Amino acid sequence: MSAYVIDSVLFRDQFGTAAMRRIFSDETTVQRWLDVEAALAKVQAELGIIPRAAADEIRRKARVELIDLGELKAEMDRTAHPIVPLLRAIKKVCDGDAGEYVHWGATTQDIVDSGTVLQLRDGLDEIGHDLRGLLENLLLLAGTYRDQVMVGRSHGQQALPITFGYKVAVWAEEVRRNLQRLGQMRERVLVGQFAGAVGTLSALADSGLAVQEALFRELGLGCPTIAWHVSRDGLAELAGVLAICTGTVGKIAHEIYALQKTEIGELEEPFSLGKVGSSTMPHKRNPAACETVVALARAVRSIVPLALEGVLAEHERDKIVLQTEREYLARLFGLSHAAIAKTRAVTAGLTVRTGHMEANLYLQRGLLLSEAVMMRLSDALGRQEAHEVVYRICMEVFEREGTLKDALLAEPTVASRLSAGEIDALLDPKAYTGLAGAFVDRVTAG
Repeated sequence: MSAYVIDSVLFRDQFGTAAMRRIFSDETTVQRWLDVEAALAKVQAELGIIPRAAADEIRRKARVELIDLGELKAEMDRTAHPIVPLLRAIKKVCDGDAGEYVHWGATTQDIVDSGTVLQLRDGLDEIGHDLRGLLENLLLLAGTYRDQVMVGRSHGQQALPITFGYKVAVWAEEVRRNLQRLGQMRERVLVGQFAGAVGTLSALADSGLAVQEALFRELGLGCPTIAWHVSRDGLAELAGVLAICTGTVGKIAHEIYALQKTEIGELEEPFSLGKVGSSTMPHKRNPAACETVVALARAVRSIVPLALEGVLAEHERDKIVLQTEREYLARLFGLSHAAIAKTRAVTAGLTVRTGHMEANLYLQRGLLLSEAVMMRLSDALGRQEAHEVVYRICMEVFEREGTLKDALLAEPTVASRLSAGEIDALLDPKAYTGLAGAFVDRVTAG
């Protein structure tokens, strides 16, 4: 039985992914601890610190399937300690005295932190994979709809024409920056921990640095300049970057949600027969996936303050920080990956209703192109005077029937300077998308 949505049989695929449940499962967590212990034994044997036979036996037995997790849990509860019960379990399954050489010169946090970083690496690989897939989807959409004119909106109101390709290109470039952030962050976050009780490697004396460097080469992790037992800025950065990544997909999902509103109808998330929008209104086709993504992004942002608390660690070791991280890291990755993966799926099957996009260009009877008219009149009247004239005419059109063209022709100041044909050309939304296409090309060129 589970009370957390990330583990709920009913809701876990809305609030997480199978990949993240596997990466942060009890079995994988224990295996990553064992991986660190096995790697430590291997490099210490190579350096002549422990017997090679002992290291070989430790490596053979460092498999989670040989550990009774029920018994391990009971011992963790009894001892109030995560690693000592594991060390006892390893000793129990190892032949001879090999178990006596496990954890040589290490401290609990070395094993827990390094094991956690191995999980973070796997999690970031999954997230990066789906972010790259999302970027591919967006670049394809941007190129396909490079010249598809639609309404651009500001303050929630119609503003000027843009193209759908331009809108998507804005999303794509943001996703690309997020991929860059993830890559830049990895060298600061994917760093191992092996520093001993208070970070000075006192138990290993002169061999400490050699063991540390060899261990992290074996694990494929970066080697820190100094212990980060109480320097959790890397994990705070991780939470912040994932919040930015999910903020981006949350924005994309919310935009699709907004443009799927009945009165707009320009986009629709993938729909298949059998999906139900309401228990009482059979006609409903809701943007359910997009709604979920927005909710997931909000949940991820709520984790950031908790991650920042870890920066305020005390003295040379602080278990409060570790307990806090144990609670939020799996949740952070599950929510983040779900949001990104769902957005990738939505953009792969997005319905683009070009007919609605074009119809919406004319809803305001020409007002969408007021800037074009103002800029043309500015040559004769000056910028500020032209704004005053066009503003007054537009406000009149808002309040009564008729089109902007008719109102312009009825105004002597305008009619004396612009012909009906010139006004028609100025009010053509397809002729006033600026450099939208050029910007799309810059983004898709990468």
